[in-house]
Amino acid sequence: MGVFLAAEPSVPATPEWLLWAVLVVPVVSFAAIALGVRKAPRLAGHLTQGAVLASFALSVVALLDVVAADGGVAIFRHEWFTAGPLSVELGVRLDGLSAVMLVVVTSVSFLVQVYSQGYMAGDPGYGRYYAYMSLFTAAMLGLVLADNLFMLFIFWELVGLASYLLIGFWFHRPSAAAAAKKAFITTRIGDLGLLAAMLLIWTRGGTFAIDEIHELALTGALSGTTITLFGLGIFAGAAGKSAQFPLHVWLPDAMEGPTPVSALIHAATMVAAGVYLVARFFPVFEVSTDARDVVAWLGAVTAIMAATIALVQTDLKRVLAYSTISQLGYMMLALGVLGYVAAVFHLFTHAFFKALLFLGSGSVNHATNTFDMRKMGGLRKAMPVTFWTFLVGSLALAGVFPFAGFWSKDEILRDAWHENRTLWAIGLGAAFLTAFYMFRAIFLTFFGEYRGGEPPAHGHDDDAHGHLIDPAHPHESPLVMTAPLVVLAVMSVVAGVFNMSGVTDGFGRIVSGALPEAEHHAASFEWGIALSSLGVAAAGILVAWAVYHRRVIASSTLRSAFLPIALVLEQKYFMDHLYEGLLVRRLFYGGVCRGFELFDRYVVDGAVNGTGSAVRWAGDRLRMIQTGEAQAYGAAIVGGVVVIVVSVLLANPS
Repeated sequence: MGVFLAAEPSVPATPEWLLWAVLVVPVVSFAAIALGVRKAPRLAGHLTQGAVLASFALSVVALLDVVAADGGVAIFRHEWFTAGPLSVELGVRLDGLSAVMLVVVTSVSFLVQVYSQGYMAGDPGYGRYYAYMSLFTAAMLGLVLADNLFMLFIFWELVGLASYLLIGFWFHRPSAAAAAKKAFITTRIGDLGLLAAMLLIWTRGGTFAIDEIHELALTGALSGTTITLFGLGIFAGAAGKSAQFPLHVWLPDAMEGPTPVSALIHAATMVAAGVYLVARFFPVFEVSTDARDVVAWLGAVTAIMAATIALVQTDLKRVLAYSTISQLGYMMLALGVLGYVAAVFHLFTHAFFKALLFLGSGSVNHATNTFDMRKMGGLRKAMPVTFWTFLVGSLALAGVFPFAGFWSKDEILRDAWHENRTLWAIGLGAAFLTAFYMFRAIFLTFFGEYRGGEPPAHGHDDDAHGHLIDPAHPHESPLVMTAPLVVLAVMSVVAGVFNMSGVTDGFGRIVSGALPEAEHHAASFEWGIALSSLGVAAAGILVAWAVYHRRVIASSTLRSAFLPIALVLEQKYFMDHLYEGLLVRRLFYGGVCRGFELFDRYVVDGAVNGTGSAVRWAGDRLRMIQTGEAQAYGAAIVGGVVVIVVSVLLANPS
């Protein structure tokens, strides 16, 4: 691997107000829509698009300033509040990592929202949709700009809230409501780890500031155990948001939300947040070998596991969902083998072609009213723009030269090769599977004879949201939907240029400026690794072509030959069954909830009912002396007087 020593960076000339404006503009858009503009749906859409476009323009200015400063860092801090020894600041941080993420988030968000004008037209919740999208974008921008862990955590939770609202956008549908709850609860499990990491670093290091945490890790001011536990807590939070095994189960169900929401979640916001978090605290993982190994191996397991599940999916969006999980595993694998630049670069390129693929699937749904690939086929003639752009996105995802995914995936495999050959082999296997399942989807969707004509009955009907669709005669989507596809397709081709080996290492130099070390790895090209990556991608495409286009062997025959494996994959390794049956029903309902029920019945209710029972028991006993006979009362009085006199005499014998 080539190494360069970065020139001494200067502080970017970006004024503080510009960074705050990037965040505040979509917040204002959200507030305006929530307070009444939603009643004018078209205005709500234009307001959101204008706000995000303004944030994009400001983000580009900030990125250019960072480039001019050769990857320098600008930090602006103001005291927020003090509580005893706890002092929390409001701060924004501009460096190469945050600048790149700002541009990715705002550009993809803008294109998704333009596309939504056509896709969501006629939906009764149109204004509400754009309000949520403004909140979602603002939350991610705040997370990226945050200079300290406390502020980052606030926006981290806002990202989770916004995703909950958007996944459950069609809340009248039970499956959407359940998917939203599943996403919210599953990611909260990971967030407990992040919260624990925050408490640990505060009690041991006394700070939430990102640069100070970097310094504590690199100078050895904290013990190795503390750094490892902190890193594992950070990764736990990231695993929830970025759908890493075993917290990956929420992401496929999140397809119940509108397709543009899926595009934004999978490309530039929700799932990108976890990878960004680990990258932001990369120096911690450099120091802790144990934490780094956990990141690398769980990333590898996630990459190969999700890729195998994608092989048997029949729903186009779910193929893409599992592909996202797999690619996020790739990024985590890269971070675990010290491939910081490779991971961030793949996050950058992946945002464009994954947004393209999801929006392309939405375009197909717009024409056919289904995501079931068994009811598609032959659409390339009826939908040429959608077909060609979807093909570009698939080639990029498969890692085919010269598309963007080839360059970023090649860097990950190169770093894995030099760090751990087993991880490299797993990554190479996942690359083969990626090419296979994406071109399986292409051949089922766009080639052969059209197999549709009937509206679906599997739960995606709300995606039609009022369009007058004739499933028997699919058509190309309107310009407002195809134009974003073309822009994203162009980016899926050219994005690799920004860190192309032997041409420019600008991307790596700029994003490495976010790290405190002076020495960073430059992009390099190794023919053997590149050719092996390209070879397995070509093999995957060839196998998919033979099975699903030429039909050399029927897919049903393959399924029968590998029936046990197919059943395991179709049941997603039984992870949902495990969680639902063991954790939810037995442990939670049968254990925790049953325990609370018994505590409530025998302790809480027992105390309340026991008080009444005690009074009743005492009353029953006292009632026995209420005879109604004067002689008995007189005897009791005399007896009482005698007891009192004797007691007094005994107490005062003198």
